Amino acid sequence: MDRVSSFDEPLKKLLGGATAKVMAEHLDLHTVGDLLHHYPRRYEERGKLTALADLPLDEHVTVVAQVADARILMFNNGRGKRLEVTLTDGSGRLQLVFFGHGVHKPHKELLPGRQAMFAGKVSVFNRKMQLAHPTYQLLDASDADEATEAVDAFAGRLLPIYPACKQLDSWRIAKAVDAVLPSAQDAVDPLPASLREGRGFTPLPEALLKVHRPQTKADVEDAKARLKWDEAFVLQVALARRRYADTQLPAVARRPVADGLLDAFDAKLPFTLTEGQEKVSKEIFDDLATEHPMHRLLQGEVGSGKTMVALRAMLTVVDAGGQAAMLAPTEVLAQQHHRSITEMMGELAEGGMLGGSDRGTKVVLLTGSMGMAARRQALLDLVTGEAGIVIGTHALIEDKVQFHDLGLVVVDEQHRFGVEQRDALRSKGKQPPHLLVMTATPIPRTVAMTVFGDLETSVLDQLPAGRSPIASHVVPAKDKPHFLARAWERVREEVENGHQAYVVCPRIGDDAEEADGKKEKAKKKAADEDPEKRPPLAVLEIADELRKGALAGLTVEVLHGRMHPDEKDDVMRRFAAGDVDVLVATTVIEVGVNVPNATAMVIMDADRFGVSQLHQLRGRVGRGSAPGLCLLVSEAHEASPARARLSAVAATLDGFELSRIDLEQRREGDVLGQAQSGVRSSLRMLTVIDDEEVIAAAREEAVAIVAADPELEHLPELRTVLAALLDKDREEYLDKG
Repeated sequence: MDRVSSFDEPLKKLLGGATAKVMAEHLDLHTVGDLLHHYPRRYEERGKLTALADLPLDEHVTVVAQVADARILMFNNGRGKRLEVTLTDGSGRLQLVFFGHGVHKPHKELLPGRQAMFAGKVSVFNRKMQLAHPTYQLLDASDADEATEAVDAFAGRLLPIYPACKQLDSWRIAKAVDAVLPSAQDAVDPLPASLREGRGFTPLPEALLKVHRPQTKADVEDAKARLKWDEAFVLQVALARRRYADTQLPAVARRPVADGLLDAFDAKLPFTLTEGQEKVSKEIFDDLATEHPMHRLLQGEVGSGKTMVALRAMLTVVDAGGQAAMLAPTEVLAQQHHRSITEMMGELAEGGMLGGSDRGTKVVLLTGSMGMAARRQALLDLVTGEAGIVIGTHALIEDKVQFHDLGLVVVDEQHRFGVEQRDALRSKGKQPPHLLVMTATPIPRTVAMTVFGDLETSVLDQLPAGRSPIASHVVPAKDKPHFLARAWERVREEVENGHQAYVVCPRIGDDAEEADGKKEKAKKKAADEDPEKRPPLAVLEIADELRKGALAGLTVEVLHGRMHPDEKDDVMRRFAAGDVDVLVATTVIEVGVNVPNATAMVIMDADRFGVSQLHQLRGRVGRGSAPGLCLLVSEAHEASPARARLSAVAATLDGFELSRIDLEQRREGDVLGQAQSGVRSSLRMLTVIDDEEVIAAAREEAVAIVAADPELEHLPELRTVLAALLDKDREEYLDKG
């Protein structure tokens, strides 16, 4: 069998159709190679059992423990039977329950003193942790061959516990791995020999054997060190090749011009730029002055002045005879950017108009909902070069839109845009334009090196003077309803002091959703039986309740994505002008909405939002001189991971610290939702948060190798592995810049 093909062998050939189907559907494992890269999550030792005291709620777990007690209980006047088994491991106790016909076999086998492996989902019943109907495998029985094998495997060795699913427990996965393990010999080694020997790494086939069937803890460490390196290195080579290819593209250098638009703009600024803004601007100006396209990621906390830095870059390009386009993810945000940029520029944004500056340029807005006449004029201004700056949504990407000379593309909140959209905009330049990507989601350095590894990174970490602190608190609405009543009183107090407030809900809610009466009844019934299942709170319902109840007498308006753009704009204008006291909205306000007089925010069902999203939302208050207040309302159970997340958000305003917490909780480093899907599916051993040194070292090696041999002609194995990693999806995913 040739070296690559045994890894490409479909699992159903070796494992049978039923097992292969479960692996494909529930674990995304399709080939022998996929299964060999499905590494154990941890290892059990005979003498060291899992701490039952530390079991996570609502997760599928595998534990090794001893039966302390087992008894059958009758219920329903003797018609129903329930077997309750108590497990112990020295650290704590765990209850198992089996019902009905399912009690006979475990009743015979799970005798006090017996040791076994159990797998199931952890739940709470009567305030006690329990597993209902777990699958189990005895570890010290001798009556069944299977159990004897288990004893042998268990007695002398570390027992691998695999990431499993309800349909397939860890020990069945272990059996499947045994069936494919001989193929580990055919693994193609991506590391160049000199690198492997220089760093003293275990050969790849040996690392795969050691990770799945270690004899000692040292075997596990050896294998992990090697497999982490492979992942980091292959990914960094892919990114280094992408960066190298970008440096080969031609671009028009856009150098600053003395006494131009930028100088005129700087001269009328009512404040001085922060040190950070100066430093980052210099990095950007240096990039713009080169003859290959800039690819830079600008990350900065909410309110750190990214828009100011981007605007100065756009003015530089206009000075140098080019045009700049800013792409925003929503119409609300595009309008907001257009408004704030024209305000900042004043008469400089009215080039060619009466009263405009002779050094000025036109700043146009282009969105899907504009009227025909305004749209036609905007398109004309772009093609003639009359407009130096355009701000818009994905409407900018349509074929009809032609530029006179597109020199710079600024993408706001880039992880909301597909690759094709960015490429379509880039192709509108005569030569590839420079690219500046902005994000207010703070990204730890390691993630920036992996997810945005093809972009150079600039960080704005100073807040401009005059920003106020924000106090954040969790409001446990279920345990302490009077806390929620107090929250609405606080909102009223803020309004009485002349300020305004936001209330954020996860859902819009409207007649279309309620029209189907049956569905609604079913939803209500489910919610009554299990409060966890109730639908998320909705903007329209909450706004209605507040107008009639807690905030009666205040001006309460709504804002959400299904409103007509003119309507949205009208509400935002009135809120910005102070005519609306409380704005009840969905996350359309998450990015970029700037109303300094808004000081309070109440986030309903806060546990239904991610950490970085909560941080973004909170950044909408405290933008003026008065302190901000953010209340995170939740019905989540006090001990749940959701509540732990909210407490973390309430405890710090440091976005970088929060993104680290977010990463640690998610482990895969899925900081940016789907933006990372390509990387996530290829990272199995590497945890982006813990392995900063590995990633940094791999990046250095990768850069050196690609500089010496861009096409990897002398490294055919590395090329083969790269081709397998960069299947179509991941190729597209990496194609950011």
